[in-house]
Amino acid sequence: MVIPYNLDDEARNELLTYLVASQLVARARSGEWLTLEHVCESASLWLNANGGNCDVVERARLGEESLRVASDVLVFPIMKDPEFLTRMFTDGWRLDYRSPIVRCIFDVCAHHRLGPLDVQRESRHRK
Repeated sequence: MVIPYNLDDEARNELLTYLVASQLVARARSGEWLTLEHVCESASLWLNANGGNCDVVERARLGEESLRVASDVLVFPIMKDPEFLTRMFTDGWRLDYRSPIVRCIFDVCAHHRLGPLDVQRESRHRK
């Protein structure tokens, strides 16, 4: 059975977050970014683990985005520490969303994909 393309904005952002984290770990360990082949493999692992599906073009596009975002956050020295970065993952290489750094990368990815979040709250005070 073929799973139809089913990524919504949140799933795309979670996949992008996973790819950014993978890029950062690869860079910290080897000094090199993931190859396109490894990006596609990482995307496939995430998609299979999360019941997602998208075409090869979208995987490649998200891979390119992951490199841009990872390059942006690499300015922080902690993002170059392989031991620190591997703690973003739980057993089985799933991201640990309880980790503040994972949530931060998720937010950076959302900002990158969707632009600045404009949250307007209703005032409970009457004029």
